[in-house]
Amino acid sequence: MAIALGNLEAQFFAYVQMRGAETVRSGEIAQALGLDVQQERKLLSRLARRGLIVRVRRGLYLVPPRLPPGGRWSPGEFMALSSLMADYGGTYQLSGPNAFHRYGWDNQVPNRLYAYNNRISGERKIGPTLITLIKVTNDRLGETDVFTTPEGTEVIYSSRERALIDAVYDWSRFGSLPRAYGWIRAEIAKKSVSPKDLIRVAQRYANTGTLRRVGKLLEMEGVENAFLRKVQRQIPPSTALIPLVPTLPKRGAVDRRWGVLVNERR
Repeated sequence: MAIALGNLEAQFFAYVQMRGAETVRSGEIAQALGLDVQQERKLLSRLARRGLIVRVRRGLYLVPPRLPPGGRWSPGEFMALSSLMADYGGTYQLSGPNAFHRYGWDNQVPNRLYAYNNRISGERKIGPTLITLIKVTNDRLGETDVFTTPEGTEVIYSSRERALIDAVYDWSRFGSLPRAYGWIRAEIAKKSVSPKDLIRVAQRYANTGTLRRVGKLLEMEGVENAFLRKVQRQIPPSTALIPLVPTLPKRGAVDRRWGVLVNERR
C-alpha cells in the first residue's frame, strides 16, 4: 500500500533523497523548502510520529533512503548508534553483552547496545534501539575489531582479548563474573587468544583489581611465570585482599602474591 503524503511531506522526501543523506537537522529543511521555524517543527514532528523518520535528539533526525512500503521505518541499531556518535564527534566501541554474544560466549541476544565512548553517558532510545552509553577517557578506548554491515555502516567492537578483559574489569555492570573466567579458559584452550596477548591488553586497559584477578587466573591455568611477572610488576604493593569472585561468599585460600582470596567454585 502506498503511503499517503501531503505536499510538504512529498517535498521533504524529494529533498532528502536528492541529497542522499542519512540525517537532517532543524533549520536545514526550513531553508530548503521555504518554511518558517514553526512550520518546519510541525513537519518534522508529524513525520516522526508517523514513523517515517526517526528522532536521534532534538533537532536531528534519521531519514530512510526510500519510503517504507506501507509501514513505519526503523533504522538499524548500528546506524542509530553511529549517527549519535557522529553528532557528538565521538568515538565508540561495543563491548559487554554485545561482544560476549558476538564471540559466542553467551547465547542470549542483548536487547540493547553497550557502547564505551569518549563523549556521553546515560541511556538513549533511537527508534526501537536502546543504547547504554558508558563514557570513558580516550586512553581506555582501543583494541578493536571493525566490520561493515551490508548497508555500509561501520561497526566497532572491542576485540576478543579486550572483551575478555572488559568482562573482568566491568563485571558489576555486565554481570560477567565468574562466567568470564570460563570464557578465558576456553579461549586459551582453543588458542583463540594467547596468554601473551591477554596480558598485553590487561596491562593497557585494566585497573589494579582486574590485573590481580587475571594474574591469579592465568597462574592457575599454568601460564609461564615470565609472563605473569609482567602483570605483577604493574600491581602496587598492598596488604588488602580482593575476592576472585566478588559475587560469592568471601571464604577460601589466600594468595599473597596476587592479593586475592580464591573463592571460586570450579
